[in-house]
Amino acid sequence: MIAIERHAATMTLAGDNRATLVGRVFRPDAGGPSVVRIEAGRVLDLSRTFATIRDLCEAEDPAAAAKAAAGEDLGPLEDLLANTNPDARDPSRPWLLSPVDLQALKAAGVTFVASMLERVIEERIRGDADAAASVRGTVLDLVGQDLRRLKPGSAEAAALKAALIEAGAWSQYLEVGIGPDAEIFTKGQPLSSVGTGADIGVHPASTWNNPEPEVVLVGSSKGRIVGATLGNDVNLRDVEGRSALLLGKAKDNNAAAAIGPFIRLFDAHFTLDDVRALDLSLTVEGPEGFTLTGRSSMREISRDPADIMAQAVNAHHPYPDGLVLYLGTMFAPVEDRGEAGRGFTHRTGDIVSIETPSLGVLVNRVRPTDAVEGWTMGAGDLMRNLAKRGLLS
Repeated sequence: MIAIERHAATMTLAGDNRATLVGRVFRPDAGGPSVVRIEAGRVLDLSRTFATIRDLCEAEDPAAAAKAAAGEDLGPLEDLLANTNPDARDPSRPWLLSPVDLQALKAAGVTFVASMLERVIEERIRGDADAAASVRGTVLDLVGQDLRRLKPGSAEAAALKAALIEAGAWSQYLEVGIGPDAEIFTKGQPLSSVGTGADIGVHPASTWNNPEPEVVLVGSSKGRIVGATLGNDVNLRDVEGRSALLLGKAKDNNAAAAIGPFIRLFDAHFTLDDVRALDLSLTVEGPEGFTLTGRSSMREISRDPADIMAQAVNAHHPYPDGLVLYLGTMFAPVEDRGEAGRGFTHRTGDIVSIETPSLGVLVNRVRPTDAVEGWTMGAGDLMRNLAKRGLLS
């Protein structure tokens, strides 16, 4: 059972009433989702003003618009949190969903040096976890560990690239890590992400995989960054390591994109500069008593978040419903879980918590991709539901 109720205070930022927090809940009485605002620990339905989160993010000032919208009180957040647990849900009462809907789900890869080097290792060993430990030392000797000061796309980066090619140490992951172009890929389809309290999916055929704690930017159709939230970019390391062309299979799986708990909209109290300074903590609690902790600091990202968003959405890549963008992680676990030298991999029942004080905590349980609740309502069903409720104009 996922005991997320104990995180209620953290999810509302420990009572910080300056934060503008919005999200989505499923309302059984309406047969579909509603946009909500969290205020003083209560959940207010804004759907009569904003049918979708996408619509709210298109407002000139989304934070001001959310605060000004009248809301129907759906009750205390603790009650909805308790009912979000898939093991103990009363299907007649509302529960939390992922806070995004029609936006494209995009992600940036290889944006931190630590994770970049792990991708190089995965490539070298073709996804064979048994070989990781021995190859890691070889790769670090060739590439070096202190690339944090190297600006991607700079003359210095180009010189290093030339030297690595000469030494036979070049990699496609180094190309996107220190080259001019960021790696931007599709993490999932609109409406397919899961929220806090939900099960996240790991393909049962994978024997080497991990969570990826990340900041997720929320962008409008014009690429304007309007807020941020937390994400878990669940990754199958053995699959991606076999071939970068299998990235879709490694990343886009049932319930493998977790986002939440809420979107914190930008305002005078929280801006992109605050995002640039965030430190994320991660805890994995295994059913056998195993515990893994980690961190990811936005101060160590190699590309600025605004630059990554600009590479994702522009005149060449329009997104009329906006997009959300995972910014990547520096977390790449190498601690052994069980057999020596094989590093970390998930087990069914793991509880994964990703947290930072400014955005709250995202909590999920690991299950096989064919056993999770996952994605059931697509865009067609959503539009029919909103029309039936008289929410489309």
